[in-house]
Amino acid sequence: MTVDTQDRKNIRSADMDLWIKQRIKQEQIEKYMQNDRDFIDEDLIFKALKKNVKPDPVRIRDILQKSLTITMLDPDETAALINVTDPELLSEMRDVAYTIKKKVYDNRIVTFAPLYMGNYCVNNCAYCGFRTHNTGMKRKMLTLEQVKKETEVLAGEIGHKRLIVVYGEHPRTDIDYMCDTIKAIYSVKVKTKNSWNSIRRVNVNAAPLSIEDLRRLKECGIGTYQVFQETYHRETYEQVHPRDTLKGHYAWRLYCMHRAMEAGIDDVGIGVLFGLYDWRFEVLALLLHSQDLEKRFGVGPHTISFPRLEPAADAPFVQETKYKVSDDDFKKLITIIRLSVPHTGMIVTARESAQMRRDVITMGCTQTDASTRIGIGAYSDRLNQQEQEKQQFLLGDTRELDDVIREFAEMGYITSFCTAGYRCGRTGECIMDLLKTGAEGKFCKLNAVLTFREWLDDFASSETKAAGEKVIKKEIEEVRSSIPTVFPTLMEYYERTRKGERDLYF
Repeated sequence: MTVDTQDRKNIRSADMDLWIKQRIKQEQIEKYMQNDRDFIDEDLIFKALKKNVKPDPVRIRDILQKSLTITMLDPDETAALINVTDPELLSEMRDVAYTIKKKVYDNRIVTFAPLYMGNYCVNNCAYCGFRTHNTGMKRKMLTLEQVKKETEVLAGEIGHKRLIVVYGEHPRTDIDYMCDTIKAIYSVKVKTKNSWNSIRRVNVNAAPLSIEDLRRLKECGIGTYQVFQETYHRETYEQVHPRDTLKGHYAWRLYCMHRAMEAGIDDVGIGVLFGLYDWRFEVLALLLHSQDLEKRFGVGPHTISFPRLEPAADAPFVQETKYKVSDDDFKKLITIIRLSVPHTGMIVTARESAQMRRDVITMGCTQTDASTRIGIGAYSDRLNQQEQEKQQFLLGDTRELDDVIREFAEMGYITSFCTAGYRCGRTGECIMDLLKTGAEGKFCKLNAVLTFREWLDDFASSETKAAGEKVIKKEIEEVRSSIPTVFPTLMEYYERTRKGERDLYF
């Protein structure tokens, strides 16, 4: 479906203006504020950064010991880490970050694919190729049949079991469309080499929604609900998100995770588009966001993401910003986030190069996408997936899932396709408690072995299968020695999986 000339002329029709006006519910903002103030205290952030310059190495090592107990740091402690410049201390920070990742998540890497549902949007973000004033953009949205076709490729040819579905903010892709497309994804079952596959977990990246709409998403069986603030710095936020747009409402976006929690979605994902403002400020703001969610709901964010600005069609701001994040600072901020919020999942995306993703996996990242296509309908129409006018931004790593998994295996990591925890109630506060004690890693090691076995048998090339077999053998031996009581059951499930049975889990 493409946009015609009349659609462009009527982009801000009376019906559209009414739809926009009805979106924001002020009472669903004010109920979470304290004394008419939100939880992002800019003065606190700037003072913490200024107060903790030239931190004492002894203090830094004490902070690292606190992180190792899987305890969230406070703003002063995080600011001290941000101000570290000594190469030896930075190396120690990276080592501790990786130790924490292993302690909480073992040596698992979770993979997924993004599925863009459409590029209609009522907003006009200065950095985005989908912005409404980009009249050169060919507007499209997937029909339900096209959604199923994309899913057949993702689940049947590539082998994904997790997706993150991405929606613009527009009446054509409203909550009804979101629910219909999610149900369509879950309905697809596809034949593989040895069995059947389907998408078992659909995460959502969308605009802020009301509590009522979020309850409907919950009923659809979604996994994580992901909304990025983009920048927590108010002045910058207003600069890049015009006030006459929906996204121009800072507080409506800021409290979307609070509304999600109240609606029963207890796995939420937050993030920043690094490069809009000073990364040091944004890291501390992410911490304050995590703290407020945990304080109010007992659960912090399930994941934190940290995409960097990339070139986008008709978005000159990307070239004009003075806050571009260097590779060294990018690695540093990822390390600090792992140390500051040690129990939280961390997502690095295909915006980054293959080399950068290899580097940051050793600094605490736990999830990444692969075989990524961000054009609308690009999985089933791969010849056109790189057309500039269809994309929101440019990708840095377009390798296939098989290539990425083989590389992980050669690095000693097991790729986990497990979605069992979400169906067993290990979400929200439950999973956070398990993560903080290291117990979740044991469940996930078992399920990683089973789901990796599935994927190797159903999708892997001979080279990737050979590399994966070595990892599985090592993982099984670790289970035998570290969790001997469940080893017989694991091996029973493992043999059943080898024979073609699917979706067995602990």
